[in-house]
Amino acid sequence: MVAITAVSLVAVVGLVLDFGGQLRAVERADAVAQEAARVAGQQLDIDRLRSGGGYQVDPAQATSAARAYLASQGVSGDVDFPKYPDLSEISVTTSTTYRTALLGAVGITSLSVQGHGKATLLHGITEGKTG
Repeated sequence: MVAITAVSLVAVVGLVLDFGGQLRAVERADAVAQEAARVAGQQLDIDRLRSGGGYQVDPAQATSAARAYLASQGVSGDVDFPKYPDLSEISVTTSTTYRTALLGAVGITSLSVQGHGKATLLHGITEGKTG
């Protein structure tokens, strides 16, 4: 009876530990994707801005900057402009894996993790807030 209970307890602890670790990995992937989108959003198309065309990112520079940030964090990902040809919104999706601690005993050595981040260019005051 004690042996069966001990094995069950170890299995439950392993599940909690590894799925909790996967949840932390998802939070990190989301944070990295959000930061990559922010970095991409800082790559403005200066020529368009100077000619009075408004605020938009330079897509090549934005993609390059976001990928460089993702690489510096050891994460792969994709950069997208969901409202193309309006380049005022950047979306980043990251992909990575979480190496399991105890689930490896049953053959599950890693769990897939994805993160999402979005940045939107805003200029000026868009909404008044009080308090």
